[in-house]
Order: sequence, then C-alpha cells, then structure tokens
Amino acid sequence: MTRTWQISDVTEAARARIATARLAAAYGVPPVERARLTASLGAQLRSCLTKGGTWRLTLETGTASRAGARAGEEVLHAVVTPSPEAAAAGQPPWRVTVPCPEAVADVGVGAVADDPAELAQALLGADEDTTLVLERLAEQEGLVDFHREELQQTNQGVVALHAELDAAGRAQREAFAAERKARTEAENARRRLTFLADASAVLTASLDHHEIVRRLPELLVPEYAASVDVWLFDQDGDRPGPAHAAAAVVAARTGRPQYAAAHPGGLPGVDDQPPSALAPDRPLLCIPLPTRQAPLGVVTLSPPGERWDPDDAVMLVELTRRASIAIDHAQRYQHNRDIAETLQRALLTELPAPPGLTLAARYLPATHGLNIGGDWYDAFRQPDGGVIAVVGDVTGHGLRAAVMMSQLRTALRAYAVDGGSPGQLLTRLHTFLHHLQPDLFATAVIARFHPDDPTMTWAAAGHPPPVLRTPDGGVRTLDAKPGAMLGIPLRQEIADHTVPMAPGSTLALYTDGLVERRARGIDPGIARLAEALGSFGPAELDADLEGSADGILRPMLSDSERDDDVCLLLCHLSGTD
Repeated sequence: MTRTWQISDVTEAARARIATARLAAAYGVPPVERARLTASLGAQLRSCLTKGGTWRLTLETGTASRAGARAGEEVLHAVVTPSPEAAAAGQPPWRVTVPCPEAVADVGVGAVADDPAELAQALLGADEDTTLVLERLAEQEGLVDFHREELQQTNQGVVALHAELDAAGRAQREAFAAERKARTEAENARRRLTFLADASAVLTASLDHHEIVRRLPELLVPEYAASVDVWLFDQDGDRPGPAHAAAAVVAARTGRPQYAAAHPGGLPGVDDQPPSALAPDRPLLCIPLPTRQAPLGVVTLSPPGERWDPDDAVMLVELTRRASIAIDHAQRYQHNRDIAETLQRALLTELPAPPGLTLAARYLPATHGLNIGGDWYDAFRQPDGGVIAVVGDVTGHGLRAAVMMSQLRTALRAYAVDGGSPGQLLTRLHTFLHHLQPDLFATAVIARFHPDDPTMTWAAAGHPPPVLRTPDGGVRTLDAKPGAMLGIPLRQEIADHTVPMAPGSTLALYTDGLVERRARGIDPGIARLAEALGSFGPAELDADLEGSADGILRPMLSDSERDDDVCLLLCHLSGTD
C-alpha cells in the first residue's frame, strides 16, 4: 500500500496528518508509536508550511529493513519530500518508520472534514489518539512514579539493612577482639599459674635452704627477671656483706614490696621508691621473704624488659612468699636435724672392751628427711661381770624419738644394775614405755655375754633377728619367736633364748634400716647380711672388727637411699683370758 499527499497549505497538512493517524490505527500501529508518528509528522508539516512551497507526504507499508527492527516485520514508512526550492537549498527528505503488527492489504482513509478551524486544530493540537496516548502516558508516569517511590523506599531499606549489617559487623568484630583479649589473658594467667605451681614444686623439693636460694634465680631468669639477688639476713651476721639498695632496706624494715625507678610502677600492693643509687638506670623490685615473725631476707629483681607487667609482679610476690616458706621450713628442718643428731651421737657412748669380747658399732643417720633419732645401740657391763649389748629402734623420728631413746637407754642401764636376763630387762622396758609414753612404741634386741658361760642369752621384742657367724664360717639367723613391740597395750613376758657361743663366733645386731628396702621387704636384706658376715675369714674378724663393720656396710647400703637410720653392732668372741 502506498498513499501520497501534496501539501502546500494548512488544510492539506491537517488532512494529511489526520489521514496518517487513521491509517496508522488501521494498520495496527501501537498507540504510543502512533502518537509519536503523528506528533513528529505534525511538527515536520508545520516546519514545511513555514518554509513554503509544495511538499509531498508518502505513506507505504513493507517489510522491515531499518536498523533495530526484527527481520520480516511489517512496518509503515512515512516520507516527507521537500519542495523543489527546499531540495535545491539542500533540505533532505524527512523519514520515519513504525511497526505494523496487524498490517492489512488495503484500507480506506474515510472522509476528512473540510472545516478549516477543525483542520487547523487537528494540525496544531492533539487528536483522539494523542489524547489516549497521553492519558496512557500519564498512567505510565504515575506507575513510574509509584515504582520510583517504591524503589526509593527499597533503597532506603537496603541502606538501613547495610547500616544494620555494618553495625552488626562492628559488634561482631568487637566481640571477636574482646574474645581474643580474654583468651590471651586466660592463657597468660594459665601460664603464670603453671609456672607458679612448677616453681613451687622445685623450691619445696629441697630441705637445704642454700639449694633453694640457688634455684630461685634459675627459675626466674630470663623470662621474668634479668637478674635476681637474694639477701638472707642470717647469712651476713656481723660480717660485712655487699651493699643493698635502699628499697631493699625499706622492704626489710616494712615487710612490704618496694619498686625503685625513675617513674612510678603502678604495681598492685607495691610501694614506689626513688631510683636506687646502686642501679639508677634500671628499675628494681624488692620483695621481702615473709614469715610469721619477721622477714628472712629480701629478693631484689630487675625486669627482663623496661618494666614488669602488673600480673607478673603479683605472681613474683606470691612466688617469693612460697620461697620464703620453703626456706623457713628448710632452716627449721636443718636446725632440728642438727639438734637431734647431736643428741643422738651424744647418747651413743663408747663401747666397753671386756676380756675376750670385741665390740664394733656403726651408726649412720638418715640422709632424707628428719628421720634421725630413733635408732640406738649400747653396751655395758653388769655387776656380775656379764656384758649387755643392745640395739633398739623407737618409732617416730626427730627430737621426740631421740629423747625417748635416751630415756629407754637410761632405764635399761638402771634395770641391768639389779641383774636380770635379756628377756626380763625387755619386759621391764615394755612396762616402763607403756606407762611413760602410751602412744610411742619401740623394738629392741638384747644379748648377754658372760666370761664364765659358753652360751649367749638373747631376747627380742618386735626386732629383726640377730645373725650369728660360727667359728667354722657358717652363718645362721636366730629366728626364735620374739616378743611383741615394747609399749603396746598388751601384758607380756618376753622369753629368753640361749645359743652356744664358741670362741671365734661373731654376733650381728642391727636395725631395719640396714636390711629393709621398700620394694623388696626385709627377708632378702637379712639374707644379704648373713652372706656379707660369712664372707670374712676368722682372722679378719679377730684382727680388725672395725674394718669388718665397714666391710659389711658398704655392700649392704650400696642400693639404699638411706631414708632411715642405720645401726650395726658386731660382737666377736675372740677367747677368754
């Protein structure tokens, strides 16, 4: 279909525009495209009328060939050809193409009004399609405004959501940071507590206060201190010692930790002092070694870095307190041990030297703990010429056991003056101990030798059995049934036992510290003692009983940690004068 209009005035232009609108509607041009076509055509025709001359409008349908249209799509072409004068002036044709989805073979345009006013209005104003389109456009603009407002609200919601997410992220980061800080503080606290526990175990493992003082710097340097100086008051005495910082003197006098530095330390429970004249360029932390009465000394430390962490300072004060307790206990232990050992050795008198009988004794105090004081030996003559040899062991250790041992020793000597066999003497000691100290017990073995009697009488109360070596080198244990322990709440009569004692025989009396081992019991130890005693020849025992005693102790104690006293009394019958 092709339609052509000649346009030279307003009436022709209006008729052409109206015809174009009706044809576009008939061919199914969408309202929006139709409105754009008529509006653009009206503007172009008005421009043509202004320029004058005769213009030609051509409408034709065909298949799409313009860019942007789908291949095979039906379109409506509108072309306004300029007048010869305009063409000569270089005016190009005006062209526009719109889709025709409902194209038909041919349609009629219908009659167009001849009223010039209506035609002018049609050309200059909007026809019914334009009005419809504008109404549709108004509706679309309303929808666009609605969606724009909805989008704006959505954007505001998204912005608010982003703000909430950002706030939540910041809160989460702060929570993570707080958690990391708390975890770090917990790990540091656990590290300090572990160190404090391990260091306390190391300090309390020794009962030598010199060893504790030596170990303290090894524990602290270099992690918690660059240097450590331990000042014990009782070590200096009246002798001049090294100079000490003024803060250490203040700590000794007040019993409070002192911090000497150019700037306050702000350490909990620590007083600040000016920098020390001995070390003005480094801080010093002076912590007293407290006890219930007065400080034992002062520990002076310098920091591993520029200063201490407050929590580390608290830990150092607590460790020093524990070190003070360990030093105090070690000093008390050493003091009591010295007293008990001195008393023990003072009560172990020299052995007699009766004719035909040689005696050799050994006493070794325990090397671990305050275990001295319970073991004892004694030998003395009776008025009838007999000789009493005794080895005993008081339960318990320390000063009380040593004092009780001295009382038993004195009581035995007193009872023996009136005579009596070993069994009778032990029976009287049993009664004495039960009434004197009901909560203390003792074991003992007594042997009685008499120059006119070829036998030896012995009795035991809860004590390891004597070991007898005969002149021919044979060794046997005198394992006759002993009495019960001395002092138990039981009435008993302890029996005597008699065994031949030929010249050249040797009797060994001892305490359990010589033969007993915790892991193996006492019987293997007694067997080892019998083997050691049988290893000597008769000449060795006659010539050097003291050396023989040492020769027995060496193999017997080679596997012992000496956590108990050791007592050995050898009685060798060499002959009669």
